[in-house]
Amino acid sequence: MGKINQGILGGVSGKVGNVIGGNWKGIDYIRVKPSNVANPRTAGQVMQRTKFTVTLEFLQAIKPFVKAGYRNLANKKTEFNAAMSYILNNAITGIDPDYIVDYTLALLSRGGLSMPLNPSADASTSGEVTFTWGDNSAESNANATDKVMLLVYNPAKKESVSIVGDGNTRVDGSYNVAIPTTYAGDTLELFIAFMSADGTQLSNSMYLGSQIAG
Repeated sequence: MGKINQGILGGVSGKVGNVIGGNWKGIDYIRVKPSNVANPRTAGQVMQRTKFTVTLEFLQAIKPFVKAGYRNLANKKTEFNAAMSYILNNAITGIDPDYIVDYTLALLSRGGLSMPLNPSADASTSGEVTFTWGDNSAESNANATDKVMLLVYNPAKKESVSIVGDGNTRVDGSYNVAIPTTYAGDTLELFIAFMSADGTQLSNSMYLGSQIAG
């Protein structure tokens, strides 16, 4: 049984109704015991947790890329959490419990910088993926010095290879990304974006489709 010390205005010791009190380092404190949830695993809750797990597994595998891609959207939250919120709400599809990431909707970088021009990728060569794009550095807010951002995601192994901040420029037109030889035969999901030379501006990412690694 709890006690109210020194009258109603005094400290609470123990439990009084749904109020729990105590003393920590000479400071009296109280907190309200949370109400019991009649069914903490409703269908809606289970569905949301499943979607959350699918999103988390995807983003954990590509963390360096989304940390850069969401650097301008981390307002009172981390870059990872900003990406988590977007992907969870915009790029998860399927029927419970078989949810998947819709890569065509998964923006892994977001911003107003000009996007890549006619990008493509080729994973047929063993140990590498070749990305190509057109030079649109004279258009809109694109710059010749913009750095390409590249992502090779391997869903089967839940890991990725990414190029962030040290890739070729917009005018270079291509970049070969080295990948582990153990990726041979695996399906790869491929993405591209651009970052300004000083890292302050980003483009939306573009999904380049799936390819089997050579």
